[in-house]
Amino acid sequence: MEIKWIGSEGEGMRLRRSRDLLWLSFPELDREKWLRNAFSTRFGGVSTGHLASMNLEFKRDVDPENVRTNFRRFASAVGFEPENMVLSHQTHTTNVRRVGREDRGRGFTRELGWTDVDGLVTDEPGVVLVTFYADCVPLYFVDPEHRAIGLSHSGWRGTAARMAEVTIDMMRREFGSDPSRMKAAIGPSICGRCYEVSGDVAERFSSQFVTPKKNGKYLLDLQLANRAIMIESGIPMSSVSLPGLCTACNPDLLFSHRASKGLRGTNAGFLEIIGQS
Repeated sequence: MEIKWIGSEGEGMRLRRSRDLLWLSFPELDREKWLRNAFSTRFGGVSTGHLASMNLEFKRDVDPENVRTNFRRFASAVGFEPENMVLSHQTHTTNVRRVGREDRGRGFTRELGWTDVDGLVTDEPGVVLVTFYADCVPLYFVDPEHRAIGLSHSGWRGTAARMAEVTIDMMRREFGSDPSRMKAAIGPSICGRCYEVSGDVAERFSSQFVTPKKNGKYLLDLQLANRAIMIESGIPMSSVSLPGLCTACNPDLLFSHRASKGLRGTNAGFLEIIGQS
């Protein structure tokens, strides 16, 4: 399998392996020893057909036990307890929810208990934040000073509504986070060469992120748009990691809604505080 990196391999994310299971992590976040970060690929699960093989979305598989097995396999490889996961319920909002130990297992071992939550934040160890993707933009937030984290989902609607800024503001209110001391990362998502949108979507973004096409459509770079929002919200440019990967450019490695025309499984992002360094 050939991986199409934007730049050199390892500049943005690191590809990691445990037997037949592959996942990605950010080298810059890996340096925070109190933190565990990961992003799934298609490899290492038990789902079949267009879901092959590491589909992590229950509603896309007729057999939910396949998804449970996939989560357990992924957790075992990366090193966290699947019962500690807290799942989002994404509907392209900018709703961010603070969660803690009392929420562990929501969406996996027990009912989720909420709807319309596209972002999760916590400052409690042993709580695994989980959000879902298949072209939209994963946003990772880390506050080393207060040992707090956030993980948010941002498609074009979320980006236009400045989901990154909303998450940062939530962490400031809840944990006292100072953006100038935070780290952030943007996960694998559709790149600016692949994401074609209509004019009504393009007009909601600055021209620096939009490229007109001859067919009356536009190319939109959500990765760079989200990075700009992070920087405008106070996170230093040097503290924002880009993925170096596009989902649509790598449909054999990652699920992509655009590349598969909707016949696909779902990737997931994971972020956890694991203890003191």
